[in-house]
Amino acid sequence: MAVRLTWEQIQEKYPDQWVGLTDVKYMDDDGISVESAVVKYTDKTKGELTRMVLKGEIVSRHTNPEGHLQLGAVGML
Repeated sequence: MAVRLTWEQIQEKYPDQWVGLTDVKYMDDDGISVESAVVKYTDKTKGELTRMVLKGEIVSRHTNPEGHLQLGAVGML
């Protein structure tokens, strides 16, 4: 069963790692700031997640609690 978590809950449960998200609700219409989502993947590499993002299957984010973009993530924006 899919459980919706807030971004803060996701960061706490999966600290400092890449996650693949579905059913994403954004804070604003910017399509960047995640308010809540369903975590689908926690065991994939950044590259694997990026391929899924490009296919439109998921949204990928790094859970760095500092809010800093990971190196290479800037090109994804």
